[in-house]
Amino acid sequence: MEARWRPEFCLLSWGANSYGQLGQGHAEDQYVPRFSDTAALHSKTFRAVAGGGGHSVFITENGEVYVCGQNHRGQLGLHISADISTLQLCPTLDQKITNVACGWDFTLFLTDCGQILACGSNSFGQLGVGEMVTHSADLLFVKCLKNPVVSVAAGLRHSLAVTDSGCVYQWGTGLFTHAKRALSPHPVPSHLSSKVPCLVPGLDQKISCQIAAGSTHCVCLTGDGDLFLWGSNKYGQLTATESFVSSPCLLKRSLLDGEKAIHVWSGWTHIVAQTERGRVFTWGRANYGQLGRQASASQNPEHQSAGPTEGANQEVCLPSEVKVLCGATQVACGSEHNLAIVGGSLFSWGWNEHGMCGDGSQADVVQPQLISGLRPCLIGCGAGHSVAVCCSV
Repeated sequence: MEARWRPEFCLLSWGANSYGQLGQGHAEDQYVPRFSDTAALHSKTFRAVAGGGGHSVFITENGEVYVCGQNHRGQLGLHISADISTLQLCPTLDQKITNVACGWDFTLFLTDCGQILACGSNSFGQLGVGEMVTHSADLLFVKCLKNPVVSVAAGLRHSLAVTDSGCVYQWGTGLFTHAKRALSPHPVPSHLSSKVPCLVPGLDQKISCQIAAGSTHCVCLTGDGDLFLWGSNKYGQLTATESFVSSPCLLKRSLLDGEKAIHVWSGWTHIVAQTERGRVFTWGRANYGQLGRQASASQNPEHQSAGPTEGANQEVCLPSEVKVLCGATQVACGSEHNLAIVGGSLFSWGWNEHGMCGDGSQADVVQPQLISGLRPCLIGCGAGHSVAVCCSV
């Protein structure tokens, strides 16, 4: 969902900061929200923010791009490969950018014409520009997508897009090894092994509108309110019994109490969805508190016996409601932590090793907790950091 804020703003960030991804001019982790350096913004208004493994991207209302953080693979699109610790304007080939998705070390920009521009690592074909490019500090057009794109997502090493006709495309080989191991001796389907956009099968009769990507899984939301999932099921994030699902499988609507889904987000190994009544459900990996609830509440013995998890402390959960998040107007997922705006207030939960939950500690947060004093208008997460744009503090 889209949110905008006006010039009377402050930009705060916290969590992992090894590469300057907090935009504060240094490279030290921050365990509570701190002001970022906004000198370069000149009272800009913003419409989107996203983060990758060590970088952050901000999209302005007029389509400009500001970036900071890790840049060793050119993921900031600045024509250089040096890390940047304060927000810097990114040239965008005269294209207006409307949204952004960040993978581990690459970035996908969506233009107002429905085109995708990509930069950063292409070691797994995640930029969608073929095999000849290993990485790029320049913005490259993903030319194979002929129809305008309306939604884009970046996983750890794979990418997804939805066109205006409702078709879903996938590229990048980040899921290939998992698929090969699970499907052998059968061949790996082309959409899991392609380095250019490839149509995802099994959604022919559906009109898709939004996609989300985990580290090794994919989620698609249709206009009918259905969710389809595919990829790795190691942590039960697909709600299936198989360890890997190669083609989209329907999430039983009964798991969402029979309600249609209207939004979906994904961390690396967990999924968050909101239904038509505003209720928020979470499922998947639970050992960092990333589900925002006690794992035992919806423990699924069938999944446990199927063996998609590793280690006694890793619990697999089916979808269950997190009631305190009902009515959330925004949700953002990092690798294993989350932010949400509920009633104008900011909540955080999950993995907290680098302080990304903003409570001043490094202890994981099992249930959504209020970050007091912040009234955010826009939120975003990187793998281990958090960002909030606030109208006042």
